[in-house]
Amino acid sequence: MRDPQAISMNEDERLFPIWSIVAASTAFLLVEYYFWIVAPGQRHHPPPALGLRLYFNLSWGVVSALYFLMVGYISKDSPRRGMSSRFWMVVCFVMPAGIGAVLYFLLRQPEVSRCPACSTHVLSDFHFCPQCNYRLTANCGNCFRTVRATDQYCTRCGHELEKDEMPTRLRVLGD
Repeated sequence: MRDPQAISMNEDERLFPIWSIVAASTAFLLVEYYFWIVAPGQRHHPPPALGLRLYFNLSWGVVSALYFLMVGYISKDSPRRGMSSRFWMVVCFVMPAGIGAVLYFLLRQPEVSRCPACSTHVLSDFHFCPQCNYRLTANCGNCFRTVRATDQYCTRCGHELEKDEMPTRLRVLGD
């Protein structure tokens, strides 16, 4: 597994890199320049109403800016999930009309964290660490589905959770 970058959840604003914000601003300004300066000089018929021009001008500018912000977000989010940022950025640029971004959001891996016992990289949906067998989340001892630390019985199979050994960090939450 690739070594994921650690970006904590309270640092979400750092998920948009500076280059992406600059590229989005530049794209917006270029679209505005095209619609207000270049396009009006190349008309062969009367101009549309001002409201319609404003609508198309602003909507295309926002769409182009959001495209660059989305690619910037993917460049920061994919390393957190142990994925190749270069590959997904190329996919986003090559696939037309945002299909690459849709593919990224459909196929992206869960976030990667560290095991508190051995510091191995583990996916967030793991119940046990694959290296040291440390119990990472509260789960039913019968069907091994995830349960909340405060549950008394498993919601899937009805197993009494008090009989299972719960890690101390989860037992404290349950009290």
